[in-house]
Amino acid sequence: MTPEIIELQPLDLALAGGLIIVLAALARAGRLGVARSLLIAAARTVVQLLLVGLVLETLFANATLYWVALMGSVMLLVAGREVMARQKRRFTGFWGFGLGTAAMFLSSFSVAVLALVALVQPEPWYQPQYAIPLLGMLLGNTMNGVALAVDRLTDGAWQQRDVIETRLALGEPWNVAVEQVRRDAMRSGMIPMINAMAAAGIVSLPGMMTGQILAGAPPLEAVKYQVLIMLLITVGTGFGTLAAVWLAARRLFDERERLRLDRLT
Repeated sequence: MTPEIIELQPLDLALAGGLIIVLAALARAGRLGVARSLLIAAARTVVQLLLVGLVLETLFANATLYWVALMGSVMLLVAGREVMARQKRRFTGFWGFGLGTAAMFLSSFSVAVLALVALVQPEPWYQPQYAIPLLGMLLGNTMNGVALAVDRLTDGAWQQRDVIETRLALGEPWNVAVEQVRRDAMRSGMIPMINAMAAAGIVSLPGMMTGQILAGAPPLEAVKYQVLIMLLITVGTGFGTLAAVWLAARRLFDERERLRLDRLT
């Protein structure tokens, strides 16, 4: 027998919100400097998720490729902006936004389409019930990996600029001179997903699996979907991180292989 879904009432959400207010009050009393940010983030979460819920209901009722592609494009552009906003030393001009966006497009979109067409195989393949959540999970995790990797790369190049320029002066090509910084950056971008896979099922129950179980899905079926999603997320994050680090590293050097830190703000 399928378990009955327990519906949450507005009062339940209000009580959870009250706990956030208590936490913000404690943070303010402790002079942690995060109380305002905590309240704003909580308010944004509520408003954004409510709006997304309304958009998805409309999208499910009008399941055309055009609207699904439009929704996916908006998600990609917002993720690209978030990558840029998280950089300590961001690239100037369009590169600050375009680099992370291009890397996520090449990785997350490709992996999502492959999964929908060849693995999950809904009918039609762009059915928003599957396409939008899958793309959202891929973009969210790839966004974090790309942001961490690019931030580590640009900050590492800035901190080690003397070493890199010395290696360039000794005749090493740009990709060799910055190789160690690139490796550290790629490792930083991929470690969170590696840790998540290593701890899945032992330290924590991943979000999609938990959601399906709460919705009444058989645990083993929820596990199969979660395994698929985590593998896809790791692949998307890995490819996105590799692409972003390569593009960012190349942007740090001009056509004469000179280190151009003036391209960072």
